[in-house]
Amino acid sequence: MELCSRLGVLPRDWFPPVTSMYAELFRLIVEQPLWVEIGRTLRAWAVGIGLAALLAVPCGVLLGSIPLAYRMARIVIEFCRPIPSVALIPLAVLVYGTGLEMKVFLITFATFWPLLFQTIYGVQDVDPVARDTARAYGLGPSARFWVITIPSAAPYIATGLRIAAAIGLVLGVTSELVGGAPGLGRAIAVAQSAGNVTLMYALIITTGLLGLTLNSAFAAVERKALRWHPAQRQEVAR
Repeated sequence: MELCSRLGVLPRDWFPPVTSMYAELFRLIVEQPLWVEIGRTLRAWAVGIGLAALLAVPCGVLLGSIPLAYRMARIVIEFCRPIPSVALIPLAVLVYGTGLEMKVFLITFATFWPLLFQTIYGVQDVDPVARDTARAYGLGPSARFWVITIPSAAPYIATGLRIAAAIGLVLGVTSELVGGAPGLGRAIAVAQSAGNVTLMYALIITTGLLGLTLNSAFAAVERKALRWHPAQRQEVAR
């Protein structure tokens, strides 16, 4: 793209050289406004992920542990889950305005579902032999829950959190871009409206780097927290 832009193969007004994008990015890094916008995006992302985890994990444990409850709730789940979170932006703006609450609502809704299903699958995938062995040794329901169920479901929940982190960032930036909430998405829209394409691309690159950083952080925490799990030991061995 660098060569095509400089040779005129691509219109430079819409496809500036890559070096210009990164030069603009480095300029932004040393300026406070970029970090303010990142902070606004991350604040909504963190609150939304936290709320989704507080709601989805207990619900997933309950539905995964009680088959009847899962069958009763399945119709509601299958009705709500396919609804695109982006389609709820007009409703969220109408109810919450264009502030933090709107972004948190959309992020929570979007990230609730992967966390819920990963938790359900994790609880349902508990080894029956381990459960029966714990029961044979006289462990009560509460002890079996903390000693068997939660450790067995933990890798699934961790995977759900990693998936939710990426989805939450996408929804956060999208809500800012479409709904006009403060953050990286609105900064991208403002740069595009002003015709500052180089700044627009630099902000887009910033969003990508932010997603990469968050995913790497979650993966590192997962490896450290679940180092006892066979899957993590196999990953380290490779």
